[in-house]
Amino acid sequence: QVQLVESGGGLVQAGGSLRLSCAASGRTFSSYAMGWFRQAPGKEREFVALIIWSGSSTYYSDSVKGRFTISRDNAKNTVYLQMNSLKPEDTAVYYCAARSGGYHKNGDEYDYWGQGTQVTVSS
Repeated sequence: QVQLVESGGGLVQAGGSLRLSCAASGRTFSSYAMGWFRQAPGKEREFVALIIWSGSSTYYSDSVKGRFTISRDNAKNTVYLQMNSLKPEDTAVYYCAARSGGYHKNGDEYDYWGQGTQVTVSS
């Protein structure tokens, strides 16, 4: 069992930055691929970024590539999402998720989810 708690969301102006954190409980955190997803009002959940268990490979959606960076610290059981050059269209609730058995961009393939943190980007 893995419990995930996101933090770091807030209100920021366009062009600004935020860093989201996702703290995980459980001794097997380092064996999970970790993903960030987001859901804006009236829209479906979408993939943002993922990082494999070792941190050696990362993947991003085209909409955030070059602006967002996912990283993890397995010693601290934490995954991060550094978000730079934020745009109003990045406004959403951001969720972290954990998946055993390899990485995947489909959120339905993830085993555990956090409660989400709101990110609002004003123009």
